[in-house]
Amino acid sequence: MDTPEIDHAAPLVTADADRRLTSLARRHKRAGGVGLQVLNVIGSQAENLLERLPDRIKDRLESITERALENALSMAQRSRGVVPDQRSWLNTALTTAMGAAGGAGGLPTALAEVPVTTTVLLRAIQGVAAENGYDPSDPEIQKECLSVFASAGPLEADDGVDMAFLSARVALTGATVHGMIARVAPRLATVMGQKLAAQTVPVLGAAAGAATNYAYTSYYQEMAAVHFGLRRLAEDTGRSRAEMTEAFRLALEKA
Repeated sequence: MDTPEIDHAAPLVTADADRRLTSLARRHKRAGGVGLQVLNVIGSQAENLLERLPDRIKDRLESITERALENALSMAQRSRGVVPDQRSWLNTALTTAMGAAGGAGGLPTALAEVPVTTTVLLRAIQGVAAENGYDPSDPEIQKECLSVFASAGPLEADDGVDMAFLSARVALTGATVHGMIARVAPRLATVMGQKLAAQTVPVLGAAAGAATNYAYTSYYQEMAAVHFGLRRLAEDTGRSRAEMTEAFRLALEKA
């Protein structure tokens, strides 16, 4: 039987696809809202947070983050056969509690908490991939899960970075899983540096740690939903990822 050709002159967005795009656009807009609330609580701006960290930590952020991602990938994959994917609210509750514990002890405990939180975040992202019908043990899906960490982060409003991460198929092509970690680590290092600095705000401590982790978990789960939702929508409509990302950009302007 011949495979029917896709009519590229047909409208890109059907009524159902339009509804799904609108829902994803709203999730994308909602993702950064909690992060901005965190900045209001700690009385700072994202670009100033990194200046609060000691130079010895700033100089090691990328290596710390890359090691955390390596460990997270290993632990997340091993844990999938033992611990089932959790509901998003439970992931958020768990990391919020860890953030409070990390922030309570200042920078040393906040640093120790980074790899644990990174693992839970990656498991949450993998769970979203599975919800959309993808196998998190597939190396291609592992790379896509890691690419979610290339988004701007919850403490920054940067649609340009976020749109670049959504159309990052070129970056995925030919890269190994560990090559993706090397590409993602510099972006995530900045994001994690902001998190560490927020957790060590004088007086707030545990509260800042809890609020920051709540924002981070909510953000990355929403961004994973957008990422894998667009991939699924592209496959369901027979359109390319580039076409669907452009349609999403237009939906984002209307949301």
